[in-house]
Amino acid sequence: MSVETIQKFKGFTEVELELIEKAREAGQLAESEISASELNASVSQNFVNKLIDAGITRAILPKEYGGPQISLRGFGEIVRTISYHNISAAWVGYFYPLHNSLPAHLPQEGRDEIVNSGGLIADVFPPIAQVTVVEGGIRLTGTYNYASGVNFVEWIGLGAIAQLPESDRPEFIMGFMRRDEVQVNENWDTFGLRGTGSNQVVATDVFIPRSRIVRLEVANDTRRPPEGSNYDPDYPYYHVPYFSAFYIGFPNMVLGGAKRLIDEFNKRTEARVRIDGDIEKDSPRSQRLLAHLMLEYKKANGLLEQYYDLLESYETDGPYDKGEFAAIRAEIIKICQDIATTVMVSLGGSSLKKNDIIEVTVRDIISVAVHITSLYEDALYTYGRNLYGFEGIGWG
Repeated sequence: MSVETIQKFKGFTEVELELIEKAREAGQLAESEISASELNASVSQNFVNKLIDAGITRAILPKEYGGPQISLRGFGEIVRTISYHNISAAWVGYFYPLHNSLPAHLPQEGRDEIVNSGGLIADVFPPIAQVTVVEGGIRLTGTYNYASGVNFVEWIGLGAIAQLPESDRPEFIMGFMRRDEVQVNENWDTFGLRGTGSNQVVATDVFIPRSRIVRLEVANDTRRPPEGSNYDPDYPYYHVPYFSAFYIGFPNMVLGGAKRLIDEFNKRTEARVRIDGDIEKDSPRSQRLLAHLMLEYKKANGLLEQYYDLLESYETDGPYDKGEFAAIRAEIIKICQDIATTVMVSLGGSSLKKNDIIEVTVRDIISVAVHITSLYEDALYTYGRNLYGFEGIGWG
């Protein structure tokens, strides 16, 4: 084992190392199925089963439900490991276990119902629904796009604005319903992240009991479970700003993809011969470019380490501005986007082959960059406002 590998995995528990290795196997399966997932606009049932059988979908369940409750760093490494092989697969491999963290902020009754069902969860956050507060809960109607991995789930969480009886104002919430209570329209046809199967969900006057409603603003502000719930202070999604921790998968995805592109650049330039007969690996051009790509990757990786440090010290040395979290994520993603396009352009026409790992990975990294949580100008605007003492925009 190389010194770099030892340093990379230093500090992970045996359980985390085992899950990371299983993530590698799942990623290799997803890479072998890239052509099919691009055509079908979804990863396969085989891949989802692999995640389930490996225990990855239960990796951050609270310990009270038998999950290993791994650290945020361990979880991030799982995502990065899958994304080295297939970023779309890493996207759903991130969201399935991640969405199991949402019930941790439900009242105990709802948490028990959803977690003990064993089913996977999809969600869509934008609060676009029409909501009526009724006795015992709410009734929700709305059409939501971008429900990633929805074809394989039992539960769907949908964002809304509502004034619950215990609140003095309308607030941001998420209600959970069974998949068979909504209509799913397969309309996912995109430039990148095609394998995520992020289809449309239509809810029509669905009743959601209060026990299945997360008060997202309360979860983000208190960093604790609802009052009256079992409280495990070791749970990784307590004691941290919820949304800043929730978004940890996005920079890990692009870092995994960027590292694969750098490795492919190295391998393909070693085998590349120019039209004038020059061996590309002997060229100062490629030597300098490979060094530049590696330094940019290390820079992005260092920013991610700072991100983890901010999360871990939030309640002891913070609080920190949410804009700082957003800006660090966006900067990592921008660096990796630049690595991706540089590799593609530098390798020439051979990198354009349809469903080649480079072509797919570049498209997927660009697609991560256009996600609402990754928008570069928005993130820097928010951070800049924070630095001048103004309140930022968004959830961090």
